[in-house]
Amino acid sequence: MAHKHCIVRPGKTSGIFVTDSGEQLILPDDWAFLAAGDAAITKSVKSKGVTWVVQIRRGGRSISQGIWAKKSDITESHREVEAKRKTPEYARRRKAELARRTAKQEKYVMDFCAAVVCFLDFHPRYAAEAELLGREITEHATPVGSGTVARTERIPIVARAEAATIAWMRHQTTSYDSMKIARIKGKRREIRRYLAEQSVEVLRGYRQGEDPGENCPLKNVLVKTSCMLSPHE
Repeated sequence: MAHKHCIVRPGKTSGIFVTDSGEQLILPDDWAFLAAGDAAITKSVKSKGVTWVVQIRRGGRSISQGIWAKKSDITESHREVEAKRKTPEYARRRKAELARRTAKQEKYVMDFCAAVVCFLDFHPRYAAEAELLGREITEHATPVGSGTVARTERIPIVARAEAATIAWMRHQTTSYDSMKIARIKGKRREIRRYLAEQSVEVLRGYRQGEDPGENCPLKNVLVKTSCMLSPHE
């Protein structure tokens, strides 16, 4: 049996929720809230009856906070899912799934690092620096759940590598993090674009095999990183 799962947002009054069409819904007395985070329990609750999916807008995206449903359905789902998770069969499936995810992540990290090094396109004399920089950017950008551009699948990996590199350089080789940016629409984007142009110019020197100046921000970061890694290598 298919159940209706209505997307709502909190209203101005406690216990009132509003649908996308503007309809106001009053929270039933026998309902409870299940916070987002456990997909198995959420799926189980949805299979039992009607739910309200609470979503909010943040950063141009819709984020689910959780669902409202009958308290009895949530309690029953918790009991069923927890019982299933205690079985040997579940443990075997879980172990296999974790192994699959680990292998997938390891491969993605390797592929992403290669894409970063390819984007850097440094002159052969800076091959070691390219590898070092590739590892640094990859380590920062690829952890699962990090929310960085490297974790999105909406754009090709080459575009993710470019965006991640420019973002890394913005934080590591410019004064962006300490800047006081006016709260004017488009101002932060304008500054990021300007800093991106500076970063590309820094990369250009390494791509052409030029000697970096003493004040080259990337050179200073690479030297510092290399010194930090050398005792462990």
